[in-house]
Amino acid sequence: MTDHAHDPHGPVTRPGQTADETLEHTAHAHEGDHGHGGIGKYLLVFAALCGLTTMSFLTYSSLWPWKDEPHVGWAFMMAVSCTKAMLVVLFFMHVLWEANWKYVLTIPAAMMAIFLALMLVPDIGLRNRMVSQERALHMARQSDVRLMQQAAEAKLLSDQAH
Repeated sequence: MTDHAHDPHGPVTRPGQTADETLEHTAHAHEGDHGHGGIGKYLLVFAALCGLTTMSFLTYSSLWPWKDEPHVGWAFMMAVSCTKAMLVVLFFMHVLWEANWKYVLTIPAAMMAIFLALMLVPDIGLRNRMVSQERALHMARQSDVRLMQQAAEAKLLSDQAH
């Protein structure tokens, strides 16, 4: 094995300069580089993630003003979850500092995900319209649900009476 530091015929990346000299020059150029903004930025993102987690937790507390509207809480928690995922991807996965090719990968993938989700809407929304007789026979009906709720309430009342 030969040592490229002393071998003038090693791989040359610039005319008149050996690979080791080029590597040494590159190492000196990056000595002052301390990553992507230092630890302060990561601590700020961590604090934001903690705050967002607290916000989603508060949807189940007595402080939440829309207790009678669960869809508001679900939409809020989905928005908080998407925001948290975006922060993790951008900062902890270093996507924020990637070159512009990240858009070539993420935009088509996001469009495909939205397209696939929209294609599932008819399957989920119309799943009870066309069913076999056997499945319809065993399917829960609204009247069955009401009967079960009434039976549970009656049992609760009888347990409280004893």
